[in-house]
This record gives sequence, C-alpha cells and structure tokens, in this order.
Amino acid sequence: MESLAFEPAWTSVLPPLLAILLAIASRQVIISLSIGIWVGYCILAATNPISGLSLAIDGVINVFSDPGDTRVLVFTLVIGALIATIENSGGVRGFIRLLEQRRWVTNPQRAKWLAFGTGIVVFIESNITLLIAGAISRPLFDRYRIAREKLAYIIDSTSAPICIMIPLNAWGALVIGLTASTGVADPLGVFVGAIPFNFYAIAAVLFAAFTIWRRLDLGPMAAAQRRTSEGELLWPRSTPMVDPAILAKNEAAAEDDKARFMVIPIAAMVVAMPAGLYITGDGDISSGSGSTAVLWAVLFALFCAWVLVLGHRRSGIDELMQTFLRGAGGLLPVAMILLFALALGDVANLLGTGVYVAQLAQDTVPLALMLPLLFLTSAFIAFSIGSSWGTFAIMIPLALQIAVSLELSASLFLAAVLSGSVFGDHASPISDTTVVASMASATDHIDHVRTQLPYALSAAAMATLAFFLTGLWML
Repeated sequence: MESLAFEPAWTSVLPPLLAILLAIASRQVIISLSIGIWVGYCILAATNPISGLSLAIDGVINVFSDPGDTRVLVFTLVIGALIATIENSGGVRGFIRLLEQRRWVTNPQRAKWLAFGTGIVVFIESNITLLIAGAISRPLFDRYRIAREKLAYIIDSTSAPICIMIPLNAWGALVIGLTASTGVADPLGVFVGAIPFNFYAIAAVLFAAFTIWRRLDLGPMAAAQRRTSEGELLWPRSTPMVDPAILAKNEAAAEDDKARFMVIPIAAMVVAMPAGLYITGDGDISSGSGSTAVLWAVLFALFCAWVLVLGHRRSGIDELMQTFLRGAGGLLPVAMILLFALALGDVANLLGTGVYVAQLAQDTVPLALMLPLLFLTSAFIAFSIGSSWGTFAIMIPLALQIAVSLELSASLFLAAVLSGSVFGDHASPISDTTVVASMASATDHIDHVRTQLPYALSAAAMATLAFFLTGLWML
C-alpha cells in the first residue's frame, strides 16, 4: 500500500479512541480494533466507507510484510503448542509430584511461601503459573487451615506481574512486537529498560511477600481467615469455581509422569533466548533481533519437548501433531488480537496520532503527570474489558508514539502502560487470570475478587506515587 500523506489533526485520535470506547462497552477487543482500523483508513484516504474497508483489509494483510511482526505472530501460536505438549506429556503433573515427595512444606508459612515461589519460578505463561501453583498448594492450604482466598491472592499476584517482567515468554513477545510496530529503535532494549520501572508489577510481588511475612490480613481477608481457622473452607452461600473432586482427579500423576518433561523444555527456552540474540546480533546481544530470538527459543523448546516425548515413547508423531495444532489453536485469539493491534498501530502511525497527542499533551498536561495518567488510563481500560493484553494492544502504540514525539524515555512510557494494564486486569472480576486464580484455588470467584481488591489497590497506590515521583525526576 502506498504511503498516504496526512497532516495530524484531531481526527488522528479517533481510531484508537474509538477502539478503546468500543472495547470497554462491548468487551470485544478484536471487533473494536478492526472498527478502529477501518475508521482510520477512511480518515486517511478521505474516502467512503466501502473504499475504506478495502484499505483496512489491505492494512491488516500488510502486517505480514514486516518479518518481525510475522515472527511474533508465529511465536504466539508455537508457544501455545509448547504449553499443550508439556501438559500432555505429564510434565506439569510430574513437577507437582516431585514437590510433594520432597516434603518441603511442614507448616502454614512454608505452604504460603511455596505458592509464592512457584508463581515466581514458573513464568512461561500466566494461566499455567496459576494452575501449577494452585494444584500444588491448595491441599496444603486446606491442611493447615489457610484461607483459599489467600492462596488465590498469592498466586494471582505472582502470575501476570512476573510474566510481564520476563521477555522470554508470550507476554514479552507480545509487548516487544507492539513496541516494534511503533518504529521505536531497539524494541527489546526498550522492554528491558521498562522492567525496573514496572512499578505495579514490582509492588504487587513485593507486597504479596510482605503479606506472607507479616501474616497480613486486610479487610475481607481477615474474615475469610477466621472462617477457615474454624474449619469452614468456604462461606455458606459460596460456590467454588470447580468441583474439588474433579481437580484432585486431574492432579493425579502416573508413574511415568516426570518433572523433566516440563523443566527441560523451559530451561532450553531460557538458554536459547540469549543465544539467539547473540547470533542475530553478530556477537552483540544488545543488537540482536528480539522477534527472531524468541521464535528460535520457543521452537528449540518445542523440539526438546518432542525429543523427550518420543524418546520415552509417551506419544507418537501423529499425537504430537494433534497436540501441536490443539495448542496453537488455543492461542489463536491472542494471535488475532496481536494482528489487529499491529494493523491499528500502522494506521495510527500514518495518521500521526502520537504526534498530535504529544503536541496536545505538551500544551495541556504537565510532564510530571503524564506517567500517572497513562498508568490510570491503562488500568481503567484493563479493568473494564478484563484483558491486559487487549489494553496493551490499544495503549502501547499510542504511548510510545507520544514518547517518541516528545523525545522522552520510551521505556518509562511503556512501563506506565504495562503497570496500569496489569493492575486493571488484576482487579477486574471479568479478567481471565482472575477467573483462573479462583478456579485453581477452588474458591468462590466473587470472594476472591473482594478479598484481593484491598491488596491490589494498596500496590496501585504505591505505583501511582512512584510514577509521579519518577515523572518529577526524569521528565
């Protein structure tokens, strides 16, 4: 598609703004993004809706003309296949059994630290983190009469907040891909630079650790703990997200389920990532291609998983391929969100959305308030639509365009969006991670939301203050 000249104006803001409002109202992120793309090309070409639709379709297709964007899309599908292969091979069940056999937990505090530590160590994907930590810790929490709501809070606070600070998983690939789509130089470097400023993620993890250390029960959590101490796992009218008997059945490990089926592929992926950066950067890791490295890493991890499965005769090639396709299909919605987000970012670049908003912000918003404002806006969107990934898709291109236009730190602006998105997702009752945390803990979903909210708001208050002080200092 030929590049179309366009003078940035107030209409430049309409596509991403419309996508935000529609996503909040409908909770349909893909449809909202596609409408934003369509409106953007109608404005860009000053054309009628039918011609604009043709341009919008071409705009989505043209995402694949960028090798980096295409690699990230492929990575998203392959990571789904890797997760499915690890689960199907018995790696998760074997890992759980290994921890049980070691008898590392002998009191309530150790049970809580085990849930916390599992959430830190298993960073491949947030829902996998929740399910593993919940499956391992729930029987121990019940044995030592610790509230299931406390388990749900601990694992929810160490899943997404940890995953968003790791560039070696689907979260990192998504953020790097969205960052690259804005034309920012060294998107991997920008992501890594944002990690120490990802104040909500850091605050959530540290506050969870402080809560365990000091045995801190805030608000509704104190009542839940008193109830559990008296032998009642749930409130009388509460309903666990799943039947505990079914969960226990799924947790049972066969004799040939081994932890190595999970540990080795994940370790291979972690090792392959810097190796890929080293190779693509001709010996300089900082100059390597992030999209290439993450794709190579997950392909290598999948290869290792297949070798293990075939070597131990756990499955044949046909079953492995079926698992591959099922796992890739499981993350197809994520790949679709990413595809449409990249296309919206492209049309926003052509419209000069970031340039216009930057000029407007420079005249109306004090620099010190930009980071807190981005944090709170991202949090509101994520809370409303129940998706941190959907919020990334909408807010990252806009925030980074503003940072580039104002010649400010892209890492700081990225960190504000990431923090706000994770907080909104963490607090939202319609978030998939919140639902999975309730399911993994076998607790009532609304009870989990109510008991977790005081902790999430406390961490968010710390993050808001940190972004304000950082803005005063660095902007």
